[in-house]
Amino acid sequence: MFFDPMCPWAWMTSRWMTQVEQVRDVDVTWSVMSLSVLNEGRDLPQSYREMLDRGWLPVRTVIAAELSVPQDERNDVRKKLYDAMGQRIHLEGRGRDEQDLRQVCVEALDEAGLPADLIDRAENVPGDEVDQALRASHQRALDLVGDEVGTPVVAFEGVAFFGPVVTPAPKGEAAGKLWDGCLLVAGTPGFYELKRTRDADPDFS
Repeated sequence: MFFDPMCPWAWMTSRWMTQVEQVRDVDVTWSVMSLSVLNEGRDLPQSYREMLDRGWLPVRTVIAAELSVPQDERNDVRKKLYDAMGQRIHLEGRGRDEQDLRQVCVEALDEAGLPADLIDRAENVPGDEVDQALRASHQRALDLVGDEVGTPVVAFEGVAFFGPVVTPAPKGEAAGKLWDGCLLVAGTPGFYELKRTRDADPDFS
């Protein structure tokens, strides 16, 4: 699953995927894609542009952290940081300004047992190792699903799709049934899109 820590809908999907792991033979690899990268150069409303400008730091923090540990520890690091960031951003409503979002990232590093000075590597330096790794991870998601999507992206054995965008996150066997349905439609040759107007905000319960 590809996520951006700032995206509430990716957070919902991630909570669903943790349920899917419990009821289906699925072992999730957590990966980063970035709404800030995706929307570079686009003409967007000011409030959304400000969120995207702040959004570089969380994704870069995850990437900086994964680069600091051996390959076999990286998935665990990504998941721990995502959980810690998501708790603060989506459930506690934090990170609405640059200073607090930086503190959220520092606290997430601490909760994950990682050095706080990784935040310094995460500061936005275009073209550095962290930036290159972030863009490569982001591009891997687009290579799987195409470029007309955002977060989240889920890929399974060659089948990739945007979403599901769902609220609240299904639990137990309901999560498993949604997983089965997603694989069915996404794996159907020639199937591309199924959508309806969204009339509810994320329900984090």
